[in-house]
Amino acid sequence: MKYILLVLTLASLGFAKVATISIEGMTCPLCTTAVKKSLTKIEGVSHAKVILNTKMATVNMDDTVSEKELLDAVKDVGYSGKIESIKEE
Repeated sequence: MKYILLVLTLASLGFAKVATISIEGMTCPLCTTAVKKSLTKIEGVSHAKVILNTKMATVNMDDTVSEKELLDAVKDVGYSGKIESIKEE
């Protein structure tokens, strides 16, 4: 029930997409912190989670965020990224 309410709340706020990004070049926990901070600075991104072991980022965002903005944010902190998927929630 809580999950349904969260999804409905996010959808009503316009945060209706989840992007999955593979990231190359991360080697330590500081790398994940840099990528997460860069992604969350994008207007329209509500949450970002970056996992070192899988070298993947999951980003909750609204419809105004483009793939280019996400990849530029990853590139700005020295890594390369590839959009694996963007799903409507």
